[in-house]
Amino acid sequence: MPSTYLKLYRGPEETEIAPQAAEDCVTVSIGEVLPLIADAVNSERTWLSDFEHDDITISRDLYEVLSAYQYFRRPSA
Repeated sequence: MPSTYLKLYRGPEETEIAPQAAEDCVTVSIGEVLPLIADAVNSERTWLSDFEHDDITISRDLYEVLSAYQYFRRPSA
């Protein structure tokens, strides 16, 4: 009876990046996009809803500042 070998799959390598994902990314400063996004929100542009479930990557310190801002601007705080 032949032996059966099982191989353990541990997921993709951390250094492995999908070629299409790398091509679809652009790095810009928040100062470049924030005024445009703010204007689009104030103008109630419908195209914003196309992106409302998209993920963005921000620095940890910006995330912490935004989290604190969100907490302290609550009416109950």
